[in-house]
Amino acid sequence: MKKTENFFVISNYNTDPSYLLDYCKDYIVYDQSDKNTFDVSKTSLKFQITQHTGHNITDYFKFFIDNYDNLPETIALIKGNIIGRHLSKAYFEKTYLNQYYTFLYNDEDIKATGKKDVYFLASESEFLEINNSWYVAHHPHKYFGSFNQLLNFIYQKPVVPEYCLFAPGACYIISKHQVLKHTKEFYINLNKILGYTLDPKFPSEAHQIERMLHTIYTCNYEVHAYMNNEQLFDLELDKKVSEKGEVLPKNIILRKIKKLVQKK
Repeated sequence: MKKTENFFVISNYNTDPSYLLDYCKDYIVYDQSDKNTFDVSKTSLKFQITQHTGHNITDYFKFFIDNYDNLPETIALIKGNIIGRHLSKAYFEKTYLNQYYTFLYNDEDIKATGKKDVYFLASESEFLEINNSWYVAHHPHKYFGSFNQLLNFIYQKPVVPEYCLFAPGACYIISKHQVLKHTKEFYINLNKILGYTLDPKFPSEAHQIERMLHTIYTCNYEVHAYMNNEQLFDLELDKKVSEKGEVLPKNIILRKIKKLVQKK
């Protein structure tokens, strides 16, 4: 088995991801598991325990943040259960060596079952789904009630798509340059949107960002200024909470504004 130069960032939950190490020279495993599913010492895993929220996306963004100034040239963003869940072993072995932007997804059944007005494949790995935020009804949200709301919160005057193009499962091979097109603060702020728990379900915002990753990795839209400033972002996010009727006490808002002014 040839080992790829791609650095594997593996987000794991209640499975044994050790088999993925046969495919790569270097890696890190972020483990969100709530039970022991593999022997860390036996595999000498490069391993960190992380919070079980935001699906695997919070782990990927954490890697971007922690390694922003020293990113590998190419990065494979992978779930511990990717093979058998999001693609076949044969398709993974066909693509894991790619050193260019790649959707790590394949579902041959979609060719037969896909509904052209709802979801379908644009290629062997590119999944298209109608942009109607259907999943919000099934997953609670704290800040944003739709994909379009979040898209417009992040970007200035983006094209609102009729269909979302993405890899279900959020697994991709990307270059460090795709990460660096955004600031470290951008990813820190996105994780604030994703990094809360609503047991037993993930926040809807995680599903919204999953459908937005292709845009994040490839688009040239201008972001709002607060996306690159943690303090400004916190104020904007507070407004989102207030808009839902959970009004923050005035003294907290004034205190945050005062701290922001003092830093300038």
